[in-house]
Amino acid sequence: MRRRTAEPYKIKSVEPLKMLNYNERKEALENAGYNTFLINSREVYIDLLTDSGTTAMSDQQWGALMVGDEAYAGSESWHHLEKAVKEIYGYKYVIPTHQGRGAENLLSQMKIKEGDFVPGNMYFTTTRAHQELNGATFVDIIIDEGHDSLLDHPFKGNVDISKLEKVIKEAGPEKIPYVCIAVTVNLAGGQPVSMKNLRDVYALCSRYGIDVMYDATRCVENAFFIQEREEGYADTAIKDILKEMFSYSDGCTMSGKKDCLVNIGGFLAMNDEELYIRGRELVVLYEGMPSYGGLSGRDMEAMALGIYESADDNYIAHRVHQVRYLGEQLIDAGIPVVKPIGGHAVFLDAREFLPHLKQEQLPAQALAAAIYLDSGVRSMERGYVSAGRNKVTGENNKPKLELVRLTIPRRVYTNNHMDVVADSIIALYEKRDQIGGLEMTYEPPTLRFFNARFKPLAKNGELMGNTASVTTHS
Repeated sequence: MRRRTAEPYKIKSVEPLKMLNYNERKEALENAGYNTFLINSREVYIDLLTDSGTTAMSDQQWGALMVGDEAYAGSESWHHLEKAVKEIYGYKYVIPTHQGRGAENLLSQMKIKEGDFVPGNMYFTTTRAHQELNGATFVDIIIDEGHDSLLDHPFKGNVDISKLEKVIKEAGPEKIPYVCIAVTVNLAGGQPVSMKNLRDVYALCSRYGIDVMYDATRCVENAFFIQEREEGYADTAIKDILKEMFSYSDGCTMSGKKDCLVNIGGFLAMNDEELYIRGRELVVLYEGMPSYGGLSGRDMEAMALGIYESADDNYIAHRVHQVRYLGEQLIDAGIPVVKPIGGHAVFLDAREFLPHLKQEQLPAQALAAAIYLDSGVRSMERGYVSAGRNKVTGENNKPKLELVRLTIPRRVYTNNHMDVVADSIIALYEKRDQIGGLEMTYEPPTLRFFNARFKPLAKNGELMGNTASVTTHS
């Protein structure tokens, strides 16, 4: 009999939660234009919108806030952060930024020129936006299995080496400033990349003189899957897996708000001294001095500690298993989810969940809204709306994956909260034919999913065909 384990921490402080009643949730949803990003946090019961910046920091991190060195230049806290990045990830040079997007901006401006191509293992919204704004075209080189939500494959984030080499040969190595590898792949369902694949990508790119840059936001989760699934790594510590992973790259962008276990912060890291010097100059224009990059000293102290804490085997095992705990309940109930369960979220397949809705009727956006209406649980759309428009034709991109992301914040919720989420989604699935589609009433020109607004397609203006049957928690 397998012995159950508990959280590798105990609760020292609590934040009260409030459940709005059904009518209050309905009003909040309407006021937000059926966009879960626009719902106020005080109106949310369990917040699974994102794992970005929603981490519960440790007592050691909170203590570190009090010793942050707020010097404008040469802060001791900066040196602590730089030391942590070098020790855990192995890069020579580090530039702090206010968050991951700041690092993406710097990298894109320094490396990309008009007409370039950036191959990557599936797009991410802000990453692709920065690449396109600087004149590049993103090219998807993920294996085909990454676009199949129901296929159970251990490393669905892997790069298709033949696709990558084809892009290199057709575009020419001089037109590829770098290859962008996400570890893990968010929009594929939090799917990992194998060590062998990382090694093969790096070897191929080295032959052509092309840099490999990681989106390392959830690299610790990727390391866990390598430890769990890849032959030869079962007895290798997470910190050692991380060091090997990063040895197959030339640099990375990092949003510290995920696997660095803080509420704000990020960095750009690299091994190329010339690129580092250029980055030090550019960061002053957009972020701040190279020794703080838009962060306070206390933020850097907390992130330095978070980097060490995240590389703990017990921490990451619990983190992934809690996500899996929710996902397995849904699978057991017949709910269509992306398989295998990823590291940071459970992704519902909205097309399978709501087969009566066409993709143009925004099934993922509608399902995310229906979940909030049912239980006060906030999730987010990752499909037609998030994919945006083709930058050349202006036509809507139509991704194969139409998903709702249930993103689990780190060290925040218990498994009892996961039970509440599961109950809501299972109840909705039983009356899924009552969930109607949405149409967009306001579309921002860039990254539209953040601020777009919607309305129900139904003539009576209701999202759910039979609102009386919706769960009415008080």
